[in-house]
Amino acid sequence: MPELPEVEITARRLSEALAGATIESTLAPGINALKTFDPPLHALDGQAIAGVRRIGKHLVVDVGDELHVLVHLMSAGRLQLWDKRAGLRDRTSRLLVRLDDGRELRLREFGTKQAAWVKVLRGDEALAADDAVATLGPEAWPDPPQDLAALLEPHGARPLQAVLRDQRVIAGIGRSWVDEVLWEARLSPFKRGDDLSEEEAGALREAIVGCLGGAIDHYEQTVRLPIPDKMPIPLKVHRHHGEPCPRCGTTIEAVHYEEQVLCYCPQEQTGGRVLKDRRLSRLLK
Repeated sequence: MPELPEVEITARRLSEALAGATIESTLAPGINALKTFDPPLHALDGQAIAGVRRIGKHLVVDVGDELHVLVHLMSAGRLQLWDKRAGLRDRTSRLLVRLDDGRELRLREFGTKQAAWVKVLRGDEALAADDAVATLGPEAWPDPPQDLAALLEPHGARPLQAVLRDQRVIAGIGRSWVDEVLWEARLSPFKRGDDLSEEEAGALREAIVGCLGGAIDHYEQTVRLPIPDKMPIPLKVHRHHGEPCPRCGTTIEAVHYEEQVLCYCPQEQTGGRVLKDRRLSRLLK
């Protein structure tokens, strides 16, 4: 799933290219992706795009004086700008925003789940009040809360790897970057949210800012339009189980879940303990 750094660079690149462009027409081939009906999608036709920005993991295309297109890419969506228009037989297309200069802003989605969605909202108040936005916690970047211990304490029964991915607690971090953040902070993914010392909370905040900001800096140097289907994600730990830790050389271990894998360095994060891999536990039953 695209997370804060990937969504941020997408918003920046699209905003640079789209600001001032006029929408000629709109189509929703993936009709189930459109989650609103008032205002209608065609209210965007003839309007100028003011820019593209990010809220949490969401993209917001600001159109005209008061319309906003709120987009969530979910796990397999991509919002991309193309010089040529898609054919209506393109099964990946969910939303087509056709510009009067021949270009097309296209929401595509791969796989069969079809979970990406779009909402057309009228006015800043409607955008802020939408459930997808109103329920978000504070932004993880560029300035997460100074007192992370106080933010996480009410969720103390849950491990850090879960609570940091909860968008209602802090917005922007997902499966990939939570591994990177916890590795950078040298914290166990299963440490409780209410068990952070002042020093650990400070290290966690520093790791969040550093990891997410570093990824965005990397993308600024490597990502150009059209936005690639697969981002050059600068991961050091996530998806690297079985490889040596970049800091100490210990083998990166993993805990597998049904739809995700959690990666960590046992030497630096769990006191030398290798955590039980639930995938192996199921095989041994």
